[in-house]
Amino acid sequence: MIRLFIANDLAAGAQVPLDAGQSRYLAAVMRLAVGDELLLFNGRDGEWRAAVASVGKRAVNLGVATLVRPQACGPDLELIVALVKRARLETIVEKAAELGAARVRLVITERTNADHARVERLQAIATEAAEQTGRLDVPEIVEPVKLERLIADWPAGRRLLFCDEAGDALPVLPALAGQPNGPWSVLIGPEGGFSPKERQVLRDLPFAVPATLGPRILRADTAAISALTLWQAALGDWRS
Repeated sequence: MIRLFIANDLAAGAQVPLDAGQSRYLAAVMRLAVGDELLLFNGRDGEWRAAVASVGKRAVNLGVATLVRPQACGPDLELIVALVKRARLETIVEKAAELGAARVRLVITERTNADHARVERLQAIATEAAEQTGRLDVPEIVEPVKLERLIADWPAGRRLLFCDEAGDALPVLPALAGQPNGPWSVLIGPEGGFSPKERQVLRDLPFAVPATLGPRILRADTAAISALTLWQAALGDWRS
């Protein structure tokens, strides 16, 4: 069944007018008609069954019927990734959404090989991935900041899995063994790796857990997918 993420509040009997893009998708692409059902979620009120109430030239209106699943959130896991080329960054965001990341933070390092990101486009990709995977929220995509700023503003109580491919770190699963649950971030560097200065700063952080992703050199998108998968297996909701 089609799932749509919307901003509107959801409750039994609510009427939901869709924007032009979603109206066109349902009417012209999926060819839904009055009475056809779909699922709605907004990240706050759970997942609801709804039906097409009317199809106009400019808008589709939905009627909300019954609650299907109450709101639930996954672990407080965020991916921090250095800017890379557009296609790989879009893949990273899509897979982070599929793997349950609550947000994706973009970071600029000394060896970052891209200088900007289309955050709106990345947010749309995250939304579509959330719709397709059945999760009840959509990952937030956060504007790029420099690595120094990210570290300076680090929130208390959040741990950092630092994927260090040039040091003597343990593999991810042994590195995470015995670590506490709670808020975590996974940091993936640029294609050229972290500079020696950045690596030392990161390894010296009291909240950082350095780890290696194995004997092979991985591209940023593969590294991000691998690290999120391993974290979910060790500390996340894959265990339940």
